[in-house]
Amino acid sequence: MADTQQVDEGASPTQDAKTERRVAKLVKQISSFAQAHGGAEGQIAYLGQKGARIVLVAEDGTWGDLVAPTYPIAEQAVKKSGITVHESFDGEFANKVKTGPYEWTRMAGIQLGGPRNA
Repeated sequence: MADTQQVDEGASPTQDAKTERRVAKLVKQISSFAQAHGGAEGQIAYLGQKGARIVLVAEDGTWGDLVAPTYPIAEQAVKKSGITVHESFDGEFANKVKTGPYEWTRMAGIQLGGPRNA
């Protein structure tokens, strides 16, 4: 009987190192945001080939987002950062977002006579 070996066709060590660096960078950014605003919660949205969007909402109502190159990288980053992750951006979670004049003019600028989105 011939000896056979199973070859792992996963990511190369270089790809693994690159992924870990990207995850670490996202964790640092998420943690920094949360620390600066008294804590944060998040939600991951799939962006197709572009990756995944991590939407962050702080305890003080400030919000922001980050884009990860893949959904699994986004999942790893939010898990390692220790924030609460929501399945969807609705209900009580969405209600925590505080918007100001800038957001309103950007979101509805064309309709309300504000600056046009370029």
